[in-house]
Amino acid sequence: MIKVLLVDDHTVLRDGLRFLLEAEGDIQVIGTAANGQEAVDQATVRCPDVVMMDISMPVMNGIEATKRICALCENTKVVILSMYHTHDYIQRAQDAGAAGYLLKDSAGTDLVAAIRALHAGKSYFNQKITKS
Repeated sequence: MIKVLLVDDHTVLRDGLRFLLEAEGDIQVIGTAANGQEAVDQATVRCPDVVMMDISMPVMNGIEATKRICALCENTKVVILSMYHTHDYIQRAQDAGAAGYLLKDSAGTDLVAAIRALHAGKSYFNQKITKS
């Protein structure tokens, strides 16, 4: 079972992602967070395999939260799920330790593929990102 922490400041998005991911059978959402600080706090306690992280959030942004989670939880992988697809955001996410980057207009199958790839020790960047 792949343990996932969902991080986004929009409740409806977190709820929708939970429904989508848990329908897969091999993915368990072990927690959700509405900001970067909550994400760091939960990741250090729950030790998820994968964190699906938004960038733009209150309290602490997803880039800083990714940096902290990667430093504190060596076995946890972070995939960014964002509407931002500029080279600057992608580079900052990678520099912070993110192993994947997806756009919020990605298909659900891409989200699942990203989680499975990160869990298998690979990186995952959807096609729009690799073109950037």
